[in-house]
Amino acid sequence: MTKTNVHADLSNSPRKEFIKNLNMAFASGNADFIVDHVSDDILWIIHGDQTHDGKENFSNAVHTMKEYTADELIINNIITEGNQASSNGEMTMGGKKYVYCDIYTFTDTTGNILKEMISYVLEIKS
Repeated sequence: MTKTNVHADLSNSPRKEFIKNLNMAFASGNADFIVDHVSDDILWIIHGDQTHDGKENFSNAVHTMKEYTADELIINNIITEGNQASSNGEMTMGGKKYVYCDIYTFTDTTGNILKEMISYVLEIKS
């Protein structure tokens, strides 16, 4: 089970709560939750690593990643504005520590269906 610490101010915001839950789903390997919240034409760019275009490719990537769960997830910030949001934090996985920043674009300003994700992930060397 992933230990989660949320330092981000959720301010009674349903979209911020969704982003928190999305981050927790990635950390715990809940691939079905993630795939259920993307559009058919989702674009996921993981800078310096890979790009996934379309729901089928995205789903394959997320289901492959579900085997790698985080021991700890720290969410430092969640920012939302219009149809965009971002989050950043830290995760520990397999004895390694990473920092991340994700930028999300939704299909509209009120729903929770993603049409684009841009991810930056860096391993922190001790």
